[in-house]
This record gives sequence, C-alpha cells and structure tokens, in this order.
Amino acid sequence: MKSPSFLRLKDRSLIEAVLRIAKTKKIKLYLVGGYLRDILLGRGKDNPDIDFCLKRGAINFGKDVAKRIKGGFVVLDKTHGCSRVVKRINDKVYTLDFTDFRGKTIEDDLLHRDFTINALSIELEKLFLAGNIEDLIIDPYKGRRDLGRKIVRLVNKKAFDEDPLRLLRAFSLAIIFGFKIDKETLKAIKLKAKGLSGVSYERIRDELFKILERPDSFSYLQQLDKLKILKIIIPEIEIMRGVKQGPYHHLDVWQHTLETIRQLELLITELKNNQEVQDYLDEIISPARSRRALIKLGALLHDIGKPAALRHEDGKTKFHGHERIGTDITENIAERLKLSNDETDSLEKMVLWHLRPGYLADNQEITPRAIFRYFRDTQKESVSVLLISIADQRATKGPLTSKKSRIHHEKVVLNLIKEYFARMKEKKLPRLISGDDLIKKFKLEPSPLIGKILREIEELQAIGKIRTKTEALKIAKNFIKY
Repeated sequence: MKSPSFLRLKDRSLIEAVLRIAKTKKIKLYLVGGYLRDILLGRGKDNPDIDFCLKRGAINFGKDVAKRIKGGFVVLDKTHGCSRVVKRINDKVYTLDFTDFRGKTIEDDLLHRDFTINALSIELEKLFLAGNIEDLIIDPYKGRRDLGRKIVRLVNKKAFDEDPLRLLRAFSLAIIFGFKIDKETLKAIKLKAKGLSGVSYERIRDELFKILERPDSFSYLQQLDKLKILKIIIPEIEIMRGVKQGPYHHLDVWQHTLETIRQLELLITELKNNQEVQDYLDEIISPARSRRALIKLGALLHDIGKPAALRHEDGKTKFHGHERIGTDITENIAERLKLSNDETDSLEKMVLWHLRPGYLADNQEITPRAIFRYFRDTQKESVSVLLISIADQRATKGPLTSKKSRIHHEKVVLNLIKEYFARMKEKKLPRLISGDDLIKKFKLEPSPLIGKILREIEELQAIGKIRTKTEALKIAKNFIKY
C-alpha cells in the first residue's frame, strides 16, 4: 500500500490500519471534514481528530477498529450511528470518529456538515493511490474555494438548526485559521443566536476556550458581544452594562472589562520575548486548556461583582467588596461551564486578588512581609493577577489618573513578576517546627491557633527574621501569651 507524502509520518500507519480493516469487511470508507481540510492547508494538530464516514454500520465498525488497534471505544450517538475510538501512540492521542451517512450518498452527508471548508471528503482507498489529492476530493459545496478565499461559510441554511453550537464554532474556526465569517453566515448567526441557549455548557466551554487560546481573542469576543451571543454564554455580564464608575475611569464597567482584555493581549505580546512569562501562560491547567486562555476569562470576570457592590456615598461612586462578590459569581460561572477544580481555584484567585498589586504599588516602600503575603495568597496565580493588574490599570484612563502613577504601578508589578520566577528557582526552606512540636511543647489541643502560629513562623522565616527551631519556639511562646 502506497503512503501519500502529504500524510504526516506518524499518522500514516494508523490510517492504513483503519483502511485494511475496511477492506477486509468490504466497506467503502471516506475521510471527511477537518483532517482533510488541514491536509489542504498544510497544517496538523498535536493530537489529531480524524473523521470517517460510511454508508451504514459505523458503530459496529468502530468497535472492530478499537479491538484491532487496541484503542478505547465509545458510542457517541446510537440513533444516528456514530462511534469514537481513542488511541494513544507514544506522545500523541488520536481520536477517530466513525459516522453513518446522513443521507443516501456522500454528497447528501456533506450537505449536513457545518461549514463548506469542512464539507470535503475523499474515498480513503483512493487517498493512498493519489498522486494529486486535489483531483480526488469530493467538494460539492465549494469548500476548497472558501479555503482559498479564507471564508467560513454555512453549507446550508438549516445548519444552525441541526446544531446551534455551530454558531460559536464559526468564530472558533475563524480565529484559529485567521478567516472571516461571510456576511450571510453572520446574518444567520444573529437570527439563530438564541438557539445556543439549548446547548450543553461543556460543548460551549470547549469552543469558547478555542477562542480564548488565540492571541487576538478580543475582536472576536467583541463580535460575540455585538451579536448578543456572549450574554448567552455568561448572562451575568448583562448587569455590568451602563454601570458608570468614578473619576478614575473613562468607561462603564462592561466597556472597561472589554478594554482590559484588549490591553492584556497587548501586554502578552509585549512580553513575547520573556520566555518565563510565555512558559507560564502555556502551562496546561486542564486537558486542552491553558493558563493563557484562563487568564483572559479571569480578565473578563475581574469586575463582575461591581454592579452588586455599587454604592453612592458622599457624592462618590464606590464598589467596596466587589472582588469578594465577584469571586462568588465566578465560582457559579465556573461550575456551570464544568471547569476543573484547578481552573476554578485559579479564576477565583484572579478575581479575589486583582486589586492587591495596586494596593502594593500605592505604598512608598513595599515591605518583605507584604511581598511574602502577596505570593502566599495568590500562589500559582501570582503572575496572572499581576498581568491582569497592569491591563486593568491601562484600561483606566479617567481624569484623576496620571501617567506617573501608571508608570510606577507597572514598574512595581513587573518587578514582582521577576521576583516570582526568582523565588520559583530557590530551594524551599525547611519547616522549622510542626504542629506536633507545638502540641508537645506547649500542651496545646488541636485548634485553628496552631495554624496561625505556623503561618506566622513561616512568614518570619521567609523574610529572614528567624532561622532556627529555638527562635521559632520563642515566637510561638510569645504568640500563645497574647
């Protein structure tokens, strides 16, 4: 069997194995959709999703493939005949989907796909005989033309009715490939937007994070907002609109939030040569979702508690406690989006502590104790909070703001970012005493007091005030007295 040169080497053997199984069962199998599109674009994914379709029997065929290649198997849709096989090969995870035709022919099936650039197919056996793949592609809806024009266009007018998630997928595809959504498709999105409310939040989350992962999310989020789609995903944002702020601000709460995201993306670009920051942002917090995407969601939610905290006192607009109110709202949003515990914890820290760097910058001198407490409280999200703080500050340009204070704020924050990475390289100090030491030495009962003492000792040790167990016990004794 000849292996086509346009298939990536690591993918060939697996696709060949699938074809061999199909031939033994005398099944005509088609490669369809995104994987074929990516071949034409000359791009690949680290963990490929490869879609196949056949006239009928996709569930049983998928089960046979899983057995032969020793992969995981799941039925995705029993009614419409759809199954999935997952196979790990070294460092790559392949997802193979098998579906029955939605119609009598492959052309009928492609008519039910989402966008023309995905409504492409090739008979799998012919793929391995092809000298020129272009001559063998089945493309009844001009998908290759739209690839060349860099356009995301609906295959048919009923596509959004069949699956409203496609409303959001139009944007995730556009941002991933740098394409534009065609005008008629945008009109259909606006007309059918309400349908998205019936889609599961897990599916919505996955498309949203594809958008947030990209460096230019802001303009797409802005479009989603104008089309009233963003409020379907996160309805809590609605009460932020039109909420005026004090003289330090030039925008209402919602417009300030969008501007913060824009400034955050600009800041991340400015720091593109800072490898420590970029590696930090690229860290995977949950499968397929990085801190780079999560920090943008944190920026979107950082002031979400302001409308509930709004008070007018002595002629001033105040939002005391909005960060704590926002943390509670953020927890609810994270739960609805089915985010992991780690992601939820990270978002909550971003929202809860987003004012803290500003408070530090307001001091003429930042003490070692204040710096220790900042890193202790924000933990792994220290840099996330600091980046959001700069973006937040840059998005604040009211009459009472000054260039001098902004420059000072950024200097403090950028120094704290350097300090964070320096501390990450340091060897962790050994604990001087434990809870058991306190119980034995001072005859204490287990209680919150022990935790308070240990935190005080950890803090004093970190800033170099104490270095020995004897000194730690002396501090503990004094602490117990008072």
